[in-house]
Amino acid sequence: MSDATDDRLVIALRGAATELLGHRSIRDLENLLGQVIASAVETIPAVDAGSISMVEQGRVETRHPTSELIGQLDDTQSELGEGPCLSAILDPPESGVVVAQDLAGDDAPRWPRFSEAVVRAGFRGLLSVQLTTQGGVRGALHLYAERPNAFDEHSRTLAGLFGVQAAVLLYGANQAHHLQRAIDSRDLIGRAKGILAERFAIDDETAFQMLVKSSQDTNLKLTAVARWVAESASARQVKPS
Repeated sequence: MSDATDDRLVIALRGAATELLGHRSIRDLENLLGQVIASAVETIPAVDAGSISMVEQGRVETRHPTSELIGQLDDTQSELGEGPCLSAILDPPESGVVVAQDLAGDDAPRWPRFSEAVVRAGFRGLLSVQLTTQGGVRGALHLYAERPNAFDEHSRTLAGLFGVQAAVLLYGANQAHHLQRAIDSRDLIGRAKGILAERFAIDDETAFQMLVKSSQDTNLKLTAVARWVAESASARQVKPS
């Protein structure tokens, strides 16, 4: 690996870390995640395309593919139930790295149906790095190569480093998502309490207890009851006289 490649790697990873510290919204984190994938493709020798896959509601979903074709190939793995990406997510080796050096050669029997599809699309190699976080996010970084035997030891090391960055960003995006949901729920419940307090001339605590009891009696989540109260109030406000 050349000094120039080393420099590009350091710059890319340092830039990602700096931006991560300066951004807090889900959109910022997701955009940065896409930049990390693009940087990995640009920096790692012989890599021509990339993406990330995540397990969401029992299905593997593609995130930030560098092209529409890559997104289709990732979806093909999910549909077929086989491929290096799925292996890295669902049944990873101890290293967390799954390497297919030639999907038209020795690696083809490992994932026969997917290998046929990816070779037909113009790729021969695929390297997938498992992304794990303590937040329960399950995913993998995928790097595609057009030529066979493209992934040497340096490529695997670099892919692992970019995988660390991507895992941190996925964790950040996941945490930001849950935090935003918590904030939205708090605001919604607060609005519903205010509506009930005004309508029935009661204090804030009594209004909250009304929401809780309604939630228990209807077997609905507290946020669902609060949303119904808020939407009902809005509907009455716009109803023509």
